[in-house]
Parts: sequence; structure tokens; C-alpha cells
Amino acid sequence: MKRILSPVSVFGAAPKLSLLVADAEKRRTRLELLLLVLLVMPVVFKSGYGITVLTEVMVFAIAAMSLDLLLGYTGLASFGHATFFGLGAYTAGLLGVHYPALLPFTLLAAALVGGVAAYGGAYMVLRSSGIYFIFLTLALSQMVFAIAFKWKWLTGGDDGLSGVPRPSFGPLDKWIDTNDNTVFYLFTLLIFLLSYLALKRITTSSFGSVLIGRTRMEALGYNTQAYMVAAFAIAGLFAGLAGALFAHQFHLVSPDQLHWQASAILLVMVVLGGSGSLIGPVIGALIIILLQNVVSSYTQRWPSIMAVSFIVVVLYARGGVWGYISKLASRRGAK
Repeated sequence: MKRILSPVSVFGAAPKLSLLVADAEKRRTRLELLLLVLLVMPVVFKSGYGITVLTEVMVFAIAAMSLDLLLGYTGLASFGHATFFGLGAYTAGLLGVHYPALLPFTLLAAALVGGVAAYGGAYMVLRSSGIYFIFLTLALSQMVFAIAFKWKWLTGGDDGLSGVPRPSFGPLDKWIDTNDNTVFYLFTLLIFLLSYLALKRITTSSFGSVLIGRTRMEALGYNTQAYMVAAFAIAGLFAGLAGALFAHQFHLVSPDQLHWQASAILLVMVVLGGSGSLIGPVIGALIIILLQNVVSSYTQRWPSIMAVSFIVVVLYARGGVWGYISKLASRRGAK
């Protein structure tokens, strides 16, 4: 008889102690180094442009990490992940523009919209696999894009929704002014770190173990389909959160954030940095955003540089940049 176990029933179960001990020190060191680098960046980049670029890196790092939960841990290459990113952006934008009193709740609302949309979409797209899964996610994303493009009175159409204000903290606005780019950078940094820790907790729990070993777990009687739906919803939740941060940072949302090409960019970030690691997508986001914002100021051929980088990684570093770095470090440690 098949055991029907819900994701919630094992979500909080801690992984085996032996597995945690093996990687705990390495994970803590990585996080400490990452935190240290991010905290000193505002001092290094005193210009507003540098802070803006780093903030954008963290926004897309959150989105890329959420996609990595699907690609790296379940093997699902979704070409519709930007749908949840865009829905979160539009949710925050519409609330901020039309209902300023709700500004303290825009991030929460965007995350919920992204999660609920992903939960509903999961029941449609998870009926398929492989190339059919890719086509379904692509079709759904383009359908939502078309709706946003045509629904001009609500979304602004191809002109987008402009004038999105920065997040508000109510009475705390006297001390925390997110209109200051450095303050918004630190706010985004906090959200990024909390997102990383939450996703790390999810992927290292028995919930993550079921996602990685679905075939074996299904043979043992687990209802792996329920886990896949839950993973899809969680990924959508964090993508919606990232979309809200994007809308608040640039004061603008457009249908481009819903287009399948935006999903493709997120996929490139995950694969380039290294899927299945969470740190990898962060590195991928850093590389792509720097290419778009820094290298593009020197040459118009930055897409060619990105393409060459992607080809080199696929051919010679199958685990992505982070996988290659980890392999070199392990070889050096063995010596």
C-alpha cells in the first residue's frame, strides 16, 4: 500500500547529523565570506551606480536561487519562471502606485501572489516532463505576457507601470529611508540573506532529499508529486519576492519581466554559476548583471561575450563556475 506523506510532515525533519557535520563548516565559511564581501561593497563602490548594480545582482540572485530549487534539485528546466517574477513585480507596483498605504506589505503580497500562481500552474505543467514540460511552461509564460501587454489600463501595456515607490516601514520611515540607494541596498541584502538561509534550510532538509531522490523515494511509497508541487510553489514565492524588489528598485514594471526571454536569462544564470548549490546561481547572477551593466559600457558585443562564457562553461565546467571552483579546491585539499 502506498504511503501518502505530505511535504509538511517531513519538512521540518532535520537531516542526518553525519551529513550536516560534513558540510556545516564549509557552508558557514562560505556564508561568512559572502556576507563580509557584500557588507563592504558600499564602501568600495561609493558611486550610486555601483550600489545600484550590486542591488540588482542580489535581486536577480534571489530569482535565480528560486529557479535553482527546480532545476538543481528536481531537474525541471522551466521557461516560465519569469512569470512569477513579473507577477510579483506587478503586484508590488500596482499596490505601491494605487494604494500607498499598503506599501509596508508589498513584498509579502508579491511573494504570496507568486507562490499561489506557481501552486496553480504546477498542477498543469507537472503532468508532463522533458521537452513537453518546457513547452508548457513556455506557453503559459507567453500567455501571461500577452495579457499584461494588452491589458493597458491596468499594466500600462508596452509603456509599463511607472512611478513605483520604494518600500515603506510606516513609523520607521524617519530612520529607514529606502529612497536612499545605500539604505535600499542594505535592505535588499537583508532580504537576500534571509532568502538564502531559507532555501538552504529547505534543500538540506528531508524535503530536499525527497526532491533529489524522487525515483527512490517514490519506490519507498512517498507521494513525490506533492513534493514537486510544493517545490514549485516555494520557487514561485521567492521569484515573486525578487520581482517586488525589482519593481521598487527601478520604479518601473513592464511586460518584459514576464517574457520567456527573462526566464531564459535566469536559466543561464543558474547553469553558468552552477545548479544545485544556491551559491552557483548567485555567481551566475553576478556575472550576467556585470556583463549587462559594466561590460556593455565598453563594448556593444557583450551578448557575444556572455554566449562564449556560457559555451565554455557547458563544455569544460559542467558543474558551472562554482562547481569548477569547488573541484579545484578539493584537488588542492587532497594534495
